[in-house]
Amino acid sequence: MSRTASGAAPGSARMTPPDGEAVLDGLDAYLEALWDGAEPPGAHAVPGGSDAEGELVRWALDGLRRLPREPRETFLREVGGLLREFRARRCPWNAAALRLLDDTYTFVATGPRRHADWAHDVRAVMHRAVDDPRGWVRLDGDRVNDARDTWPAYPFDPPPASGFPDRLHPLGVDAAVGALAVMAEEWQAEPAPVRTRPDLDRILADARTLLDRYGPDARYWTNATAAGAVGAASPDFVGAGLAGTRSHGFVTGEYVNGLDLFEDLGVIAVGADEVGVFWSFGAC
Repeated sequence: MSRTASGAAPGSARMTPPDGEAVLDGLDAYLEALWDGAEPPGAHAVPGGSDAEGELVRWALDGLRRLPREPRETFLREVGGLLREFRARRCPWNAAALRLLDDTYTFVATGPRRHADWAHDVRAVMHRAVDDPRGWVRLDGDRVNDARDTWPAYPFDPPPASGFPDRLHPLGVDAAVGALAVMAEEWQAEPAPVRTRPDLDRILADARTLLDRYGPDARYWTNATAAGAVGAASPDFVGAGLAGTRSHGFVTGEYVNGLDLFEDLGVIAVGADEVGVFWSFGAC
C-alpha cells in the first residue's frame, strides 16, 4: 500500500449539513439516546426542515408517540425498530447498509479524510473519534460496549498508521463489492452463502451503492490475504464465501465479556473527502 498515492488528495473544505439535515441528525441522535435507555429532552421541540424532511420527522415523531412506554424492554425494542426504519427512509445509502449488513456482526462507518496518509483517518474511524460527515448511518454494535472503557477501539486493535501497509492489499472495485457482499454471511455454520441466494443481484447492488458514495476515483483496500497473493487473480470473495477468507488481523486478541474474536475481513474505501470502513467479525 502506498500511503501517499492512494486516491485523490484529501479535500480541505469541511462538510456542513444544511438546516434540514441538521434536523434529521438531531432526531436520529434523540431516537438513539432513547434506544440506549436515556431520557433526553422531548422531541416535540424538533423543528421541520424541507417538506420531505418535515414529512419524515413527522412520521417518526408520530410513531414514537404511539409507542407505549411500558413494559420498558418492549419500548426500547420498538424504539430500535423505529430508528432503523427512520434511517432507512432517510437516504438510499442508509437503506442499502441496513439491508446488507445490519443482521451480522459488522462495523460500518465513514469519517472525513483529512490526511494524505489516510491511515490516520481510518484509525480515527475505528476509534469512533469522528462522526459521519453526512450524518448517515453507522453500524456499530459495540458502540456502548463496556469493553471500550479498556480498549477504546474495540473490537479493533489497529496497528499504527505506519503499520497499515503490512496488513492491507489493494482491491479493484468489483472485488471490493464482492467482499462487502459476503459480509452478509455468518463466519460459522452459514446456512445460505450469498452465492446461493436468490437475491444475489440485490445484494451486489447494495454493496455497490455503499461504495459509490466515495466517488469514481476512490481506491479500495482489504486485509484479506488472497488479495496479496503473488500472481493471483482478483479475489472471488462471493465464490469463496466468508468462512473461506483469511486475513491479516485488525481485531483484538483479548477475551472480553465471554467473547473470543477469531477472524475478520475488512474493506477500506478511500475517496477525496471521506474514508469508509467496512468490517466483518467472526466471534465465539
